[in-house]
Amino acid sequence: MALDLQRVRALCFDVDGTISDTDDHIVAQLAKAIDAIPGVSGRRGERVARQIVMGMETPVHGAYALLDQLGLDVPVAKLRARLQAVKRRGADPGHTRNPEAIDEVPHEMVSGVQEMLQVLARHYPMCTISTGSAPRVERFLEHYGVRGLFTAVVGAQTTRRMKPHPEPLLYAAKEMGVDPAQCLMIGDTTIDVRTGRSAGAQTVAVLCGFGTEDELQAAGADLILRTTSDLLAVLDPQEDPLGKTASPEPTSPVHGG
Repeated sequence: MALDLQRVRALCFDVDGTISDTDDHIVAQLAKAIDAIPGVSGRRGERVARQIVMGMETPVHGAYALLDQLGLDVPVAKLRARLQAVKRRGADPGHTRNPEAIDEVPHEMVSGVQEMLQVLARHYPMCTISTGSAPRVERFLEHYGVRGLFTAVVGAQTTRRMKPHPEPLLYAAKEMGVDPAQCLMIGDTTIDVRTGRSAGAQTVAVLCGFGTEDELQAAGADLILRTTSDLLAVLDPQEDPLGKTASPEPTSPVHGG
């Protein structure tokens, strides 16, 4: 498959693993726990942690999809919110801080993405599409000063159905005033690729998150990049301040799907 740049009129970004360095955060937390196990500490522990995280991507997103299909995603999300509220009250009995921000440390943004978004926003309307809560994504984007670049933030409860159902992307396309076929879905998992394809959009998969190149290619991604910021060299090479790639590898970051 090949990306048709002439069709691209709007951009839809996944968040975790695509613009937020969530996978590295989770790996670091897991590696810290594994470090106490004899024989797997240090670099080996980090390698084991990353293998575990990468291996969990498919079943975790599959569980989200199943809940969505069964119509249980909303009740589960409400239960999760209630449990988090109880945790916050226990952690902050005086209620002197913003309860929504307790225990929520903003993840790092994937290298080069902040600069890339500033450039691409001059040429394309953009939305984020996540299976996480919209308020959490809003806070993340505001923390890095890029919320104003996005037309809409689509979260788990924004639409009736979640990814990989096409409804979130169809909603985003309507908000941006474009046809879904004119959207480019950018994500790091097979769920993102399936979402884009089911909505008739083109897809770009990135390898800086949870998905592997083999599974993303098998899912039908139109293009696979080593990292999200490499998208700038594809869509706007004349204004690429990153020297065409933020990847440390010397090889080309672009692979046909």
